[in-house]
Amino acid sequence: MLVTLFRLLSTLPLFFLHAIGTLGGWLVYLASASYRGKLKDNLFRAGYPAALPQAISESGKSMFELPFIWCAAPQRVLRTATIENWELAQAALDAKTGVIFLTPHLGCFEIIAQAIATKTPLTALYRPPRKAALKPLIEGARGRHNLLLAPANLAGVRTLFKALKKGQAIGLLPDQVPQNGEGIWADFFGRPAYTMTLPAKLQQMSGAPIILSYAERLPFGRGYVIRFVPFDETPGHTPEQRTLAINLAMEKLIARCPAQYIWSYNRYKTPPGVEAPPAVSNPAAPEQQA
Repeated sequence: MLVTLFRLLSTLPLFFLHAIGTLGGWLVYLASASYRGKLKDNLFRAGYPAALPQAISESGKSMFELPFIWCAAPQRVLRTATIENWELAQAALDAKTGVIFLTPHLGCFEIIAQAIATKTPLTALYRPPRKAALKPLIEGARGRHNLLLAPANLAGVRTLFKALKKGQAIGLLPDQVPQNGEGIWADFFGRPAYTMTLPAKLQQMSGAPIILSYAERLPFGRGYVIRFVPFDETPGHTPEQRTLAINLAMEKLIARCPAQYIWSYNRYKTPPGVEAPPAVSNPAAPEQQA
């Protein structure tokens, strides 16, 4: 039933889905105290309180655009996207050393893998959804032409490394909270966040360059601008330094359109089995802004 609903919604114009999403975002924000608290806490602590109204709307858009991104014909989806600075990625691909694309939960991150796959084969790290009903939707959307899914386990990591050794591209969401043993605590907007070490390890082992990417959502359903950005941080020598450098790069990317980051994501949770970091106080917390 969910697949059928998504397919029906995918036939609607993008501007209509974004309009519904704006309304839905506000309804959820007003109805759910836990959702409201998490979104405000993360947004305010990161230093973007002025972005709150737009962030509420953009969060709703990110949900209601999924039927279009996942279920509409790939040609129709990609007609809504403009790609900027692809020559940066192409130069890295031409060097045959592999490319590591890192994309945070910013804007319409779901469209980026599809766009890259029109240019070159891409292997993307994939964590199966907790809800079984979503599995056929996500796997069908993310497993399109030239797009290979690598499960978030040891076999998947080997698949990613093999792709890099072949000079191919891989993609990861570096701000996704990993499981116990797969990350370390590193600052993210001034707070300790359990952060995956895999991107830094793959870069160190393969020598492949890191390229950042995000898809900014245009107003009034006019589509997206997919941008590719060089990774300019000094990686450092230790796992902690390399992981922190990636977090810093994500912060700078998010600063380009902070209202479009998914602030409701529980980025600062402590995974099962992981020792919590020391408590950190932040004067920018929502309760102190009131």
